[in-house]
Amino acid sequence: QVQLVESGGGLVQPGGSLRLSCAASGFTLDNYGIGWFRQAPGKEREGVSCISSSTGGTVYANSVKGRFTISRDNAKDTVYLQMNSLKPEDTGVYYCARNHNYYCSNFAPRKYEYDYWGQGTQVTVSS
Repeated sequence: QVQLVESGGGLVQPGGSLRLSCAASGFTLDNYGIGWFRQAPGKEREGVSCISSSTGGTVYANSVKGRFTISRDNAKDTVYLQMNSLKPEDTGVYYCARNHNYYCSNFAPRKYEYDYWGQGTQVTVSS
């Protein structure tokens, strides 16, 4: 069955970096866009970034542009989110999800575009 498993979260100081991984199984990663979302305590889940399949085109939320980079390695069935210059407001549970389509929309990911979700990995940015 379709599975997405996130890893790489942890505690980091402001200004630090983390790289999250999303390991996919049960489907052909090449055929789908993949998105990253995050959810802070008491807040709605928000879209962070998306990467299309064939073109590798990317989309970012304004809040992370210039700091986060999404990439994919279809041979390893894995999508990555490199997070630099982390801020306390980046704290939350980070989820990866499979898009209905192979491409990303021209705006930050919206939940209704995604059909399968991972369990999430906690990221805490604090001194």
